[in-house]
This record gives sequence, C-alpha cells and structure tokens, in this order.
Amino acid sequence: MRFGSLASVTSAFAFICLFQSAIPLAASDKLKPEEIIQRFAARESEFRDVWEQYTYTQRIVFQVIGRSGEAKEQREMIVEVYYTKEGERETRVISDRGALSSVGVTKEDISDAISMQPFVLTSEELPEYKIKYKGEEQVDELDTYVFDVKPRKMKKRQRYFKGRIWVDNIDFQIVMTRGKIVPDYRDNKFPEFETVREQIDSKYWFPTWTEADDVLHFGGYNSVHVRQLITYGNFKKFEVGTAIKYGSVTEGESEPQ
Repeated sequence: MRFGSLASVTSAFAFICLFQSAIPLAASDKLKPEEIIQRFAARESEFRDVWEQYTYTQRIVFQVIGRSGEAKEQREMIVEVYYTKEGERETRVISDRGALSSVGVTKEDISDAISMQPFVLTSEELPEYKIKYKGEEQVDELDTYVFDVKPRKMKKRQRYFKGRIWVDNIDFQIVMTRGKIVPDYRDNKFPEFETVREQIDSKYWFPTWTEADDVLHFGGYNSVHVRQLITYGNFKKFEVGTAIKYGSVTEGESEPQ
C-alpha cells in the first residue's frame, strides 16, 4: 500500500480436516528435513497443476482502521478466475466498491492478493529460497512440520514470500502460511498476513482464507493501521466441454433486458 500500515498478525482460523494417509506417520517421522522439503515441494508442484484447473472467486477487502478499532475506510473487490471460450485461464475484477484515502491500493497490493498471498512453494521454486527447519507443531488438529522461508536473492521487479510455513506431516502440503511479500519500497509498504488452507477436493489443500492486521510505517510519524481480508470460494474444476460463464451470463445466452 502506498501512503496518501499490518506489525503483528492475530488471526482466528478453523480447519475442516479430512485425512488421507498416503504415507504412514512412523515412516515420515524418520525423514530428514531435506527429504521433507523435497517431498512437500513435489506435492506443491502437483497442487499447482491441480489449482490451475480450477476456477474460483476471491473477495478482497482492504481497510484503514481507526484508533478505536473500527474500519473507517474500506475498499472491497470481487475477483474472478475463469476460463475463456478458447480455454485460457484469466483473471478479472467483477466488482470494485469503496475507496481508501489514507493509503493507496497499488497494483502490487492487488497482484500479491491474487497470486502471492495464496503462497505455493514448488520444486521449481526451491532454488530461489533458503528454507530452515524449525521443528514440529500441532496446528488445530494437524501435526505439521514448520519451516522458515526467505528469498536467497531478490531480483528486480520480482516478488517473494518471507516468513513461516506449516506443512502437514501426512499429505506433505502447506496448510498455513504466515509472513509477508517482499520487497517493500520507500513509498509502497506491504502487510504481514496469514493464509489458511482447507481440503477442497478431499486430496489437495486449497487456500480459503487470508487475513492481515498490521501498521505500515512510511517514515517520520506517517503510520497507518490497515487490515486485509481475502476469502476464496466457488471452486469449480474446469473440464473440456464445460459451459463458460461470463459473470451471470452463459456463453450462447443473451442477457435479460
């Protein structure tokens, strides 16, 4: 966000847990951190391929928070990920209401919300990150491996995740992410956030909820308390021959007059 901010994240989250035991727990307990990393990255690569077969919507809410904790400014966007009639996967904004005056919502804010905050760490992306094993932790009812993640080197005009991930010790997929997208810029700051995943297809863990609550500091005494909420819904797997819908109108139909 550009000044005209999110310092600790506190989130309430709930998982609907469905377990599929692809690998016995006793066997996975013996894995070295390097083996766990390779295994979960391979699963994330699988998930990315599956994720790209789905259409869905995101409700993205940006808020500026007043001293008493109320939202004094709000902008709400509805973003749709869909397939064109040619079978190309595209993203479009289908609703954009409200505005923020204390800070500006930048193109990086919107791009991060759509493509980076639902963070996926694949085998192909592993060389770009330093990953440090931090131990095991129970998250809700899940037993997870915990890793700290940061970029090895930041390339110009590239965005990266820096923070912590929780990996389910049975499915070897990321089930929770906490951190921020980097880098910050002098006049464009970004909040810390938390993303939670759930099993949507009884096999892979899809992001369903992202929340941020942070104070962005722009130098001097210019600080802004912001909040961000992203919810993901209407997941539908695209199949060849599926009717393509544009908003509420199906291809081949005419819109009511």
